[in-house]
Amino acid sequence: VQLQASGGGVVQTGGSLRLACAVSGRTFQAYDLGWFRQAPGKEREFVAAMPWRGDRPRYGDSVMGRFAVSRNSDKDTVWLQMNNLKPEDTAVYYCAAKTDSSPITRISAYTEWGQGTQVTVSS
Repeated sequence: VQLQASGGGVVQTGGSLRLACAVSGRTFQAYDLGWFRQAPGKEREFVAAMPWRGDRPRYGDSVMGRFAVSRNSDKDTVWLQMNNLKPEDTAVYYCAAKTDSSPITRISAYTEWGQGTQVTVSS
């Protein structure tokens, strides 16, 4: 499966951005899709994820209540709506997919990764 993230940019504190992740390739295969981010000098961090089955997404503690993940009915596009952005949200955001049954928050379980999109929040 191939993943293409888009929608990053520069926004002021308190602003909003909407990232998109387009999925192509083996779309018939069930997969969970997650969003992660990595700031300079920091480890990659779990942001949010949408499971293949069910509609209960998961969120990292730092974005809870501000970010929302959604998926279209064809399950080939996943969005990350980011509201009330803060300077500490500045990072490269990646979408990734996994097909196993491990926890949806486990970064190491994701085997397919997109190229990342830069989000910069100015103070």
